[in-house]
Amino acid sequence: MKNKSVTALVSAFSRAYHAQHNQIKVFDDSLARQLLTKEEYEGIAGSMSQGIAFFQPEFVGTQEQALRRVVDYQLSPSPLGRAAFAEQALEVAVMHGARQYLIFAAGYDTFAYRQPEWATKLQIFEFDHPATADDKHRRVLALNPAKPSNLHYISLDFSEQDWERRLLDYHAFDPSVISFSSFLGITYYLSKDVFKHFLSTLTKLLPSGSSIVFDYPDEHTFTPYAEERTQKQVMLAARAGEPMQASYSYKELEHMLEDVNFLIYQHLTPDQITAQLFKAYNDSQPAHPITAFDNVNYCLAVKR
Repeated sequence: MKNKSVTALVSAFSRAYHAQHNQIKVFDDSLARQLLTKEEYEGIAGSMSQGIAFFQPEFVGTQEQALRRVVDYQLSPSPLGRAAFAEQALEVAVMHGARQYLIFAAGYDTFAYRQPEWATKLQIFEFDHPATADDKHRRVLALNPAKPSNLHYISLDFSEQDWERRLLDYHAFDPSVISFSSFLGITYYLSKDVFKHFLSTLTKLLPSGSSIVFDYPDEHTFTPYAEERTQKQVMLAARAGEPMQASYSYKELEHMLEDVNFLIYQHLTPDQITAQLFKAYNDSQPAHPITAFDNVNYCLAVKR
């Protein structure tokens, strides 16, 4: 990946739009808007509102109404839902002794800059490809030159066979400390072998009781049985130069995790995500409901 991630920028836009336009939120990323320039924000907004004919051909309304429909229907469900799921699980993990937070494929994640009081005990590590990581650091530096004292940046490509050396060589990382890892929005773009190797490497690095949270596409994602939103998302990712590569049934995922010494602790299907994470927002915005993305599940797994 030589260029910064397009999908990561669009995810940041969707979190920013949601935070700006709603009082009750699925997930409140209060800093996402500040990471985007005025030109970028307006450019993405314009592209998305003009794309309403692709997402919902039957739509009739203004450009602003079209943008809201595209954001709520297509863009926001995954970035908002998985972030809410991950940070809720992280808080519980900290209560049970986790002291390191490993954010893989961090993109434009802002947790380290808006961390609540309960996170101050954490050492936070952000990992990403150099192009995206460098771009994010440049944007953050323009906002606030003072980096949180418990935040550490590590540029790496975790599809490489020995990526763990970069982490083990980093002075602040302690492999004996219970850790919480997030791997959001990335399993789609990795082959099954690469994902399993990542999990296998992670379980060798961390002690028992450590956990990982991730989202993943189900076994129907690349089939005619996929929902319309999913089919269009697959098309968009390919057009952006970031084609999706793998999908999993629950049983397949369960066996893969067991093979590398992880057990599924919590698992949410789209209906469960909508009911558990989106209810308060949907109750407050009946005219603009958000439903969890079709064919995408969330998983929290713990090392035995």
